[in-house]
Amino acid sequence: MKTDQATIDFIYAPVQAQLAQVEDRFTDLASRSDALLQELLAHITKIPGKRVRPAITLLCAGLLPYKEDVNDIVVTMGAAVELLHMASLVHDDMVDNASVRRGQATVSSVWGDNVAVMLGDYIFAASAVFVCDTKNVRVIRRFSETIMELSTGQIMESFGAFKWDRTIDEYKDRIYNKTASLFRTAAESGSILGGAPESQVQLLTQYGRSLGMAFQIVDDVLDFEGTEEEIGKPVGHDLLEGTLTLPSMLLVQRYPDDNPVIKMFRGDDPETNRLAALDMIRNSTVLEESLRVAEEYCDDARSVLGQLADTRERQSLMELVSYVTDRRR
Repeated sequence: MKTDQATIDFIYAPVQAQLAQVEDRFTDLASRSDALLQELLAHITKIPGKRVRPAITLLCAGLLPYKEDVNDIVVTMGAAVELLHMASLVHDDMVDNASVRRGQATVSSVWGDNVAVMLGDYIFAASAVFVCDTKNVRVIRRFSETIMELSTGQIMESFGAFKWDRTIDEYKDRIYNKTASLFRTAAESGSILGGAPESQVQLLTQYGRSLGMAFQIVDDVLDFEGTEEEIGKPVGHDLLEGTLTLPSMLLVQRYPDDNPVIKMFRGDDPETNRLAALDMIRNSTVLEESLRVAEEYCDDARSVLGQLADTRERQSLMELVSYVTDRRR
């Protein structure tokens, strides 16, 4: 059985050189900024991360051979995808009042909310400039739609805070917007820029969406069963923010009476009920049930890849599906 790092090394092997070029784009962006922005951008780009989204873009582009002059465009798109992810994290951390992101202080906790808003906006704009450099109108449009979807997901989460009567369909809509939309764009844009036929573009669009849905559901499970070191934030953080995710939603639906999640969301002794909710969730079947939903999305992603030619890049994309449900951040 591969270790976590061995799995990542296998997945990224076909695009390792390109991922290094993506990192160079971040360095170049910082070097063209003033001293304060350089410090802020360095802080963001050094937060530990596995660069899953740009890897998807590069792997999907490489499923079919493309001309050498396309490489620069594909790398630029990979950088744009990751910058968009970074920008959304800066804003999310501010909205969630998060002090730590993967063991490192958040921008809002160090420099304040005003700086976090402006920096997030700056990175959003920088990512858009990168996408414009691809000169592909379809990709530019999809990228713009993704920014709208990410914002929609955050608004849905904010307006749904501390409401325990959310439905699973509403949950799925929210996590598509907030997470899966960018996975979809990573795969879709890579396949378009790599010159894939439309049938393959559609398959990889579906792959990205399903992978992103599974990724977020696993994140939501880790929020309850992981450790603070693994997830980079306090265990049960979603409950603290009033966010009902799939495990807590299933718990509320199954035990509507005398439920600690409902009590917590009503403001009744939040810390005591948070701990009670964690204990109840961990000692029920809701985490296993949530992972089964994630696995259904993984099965869909695998089914899509099964319709494509067996290449080294496809092997990596297939391995990435398994990594999503097995990973520890």
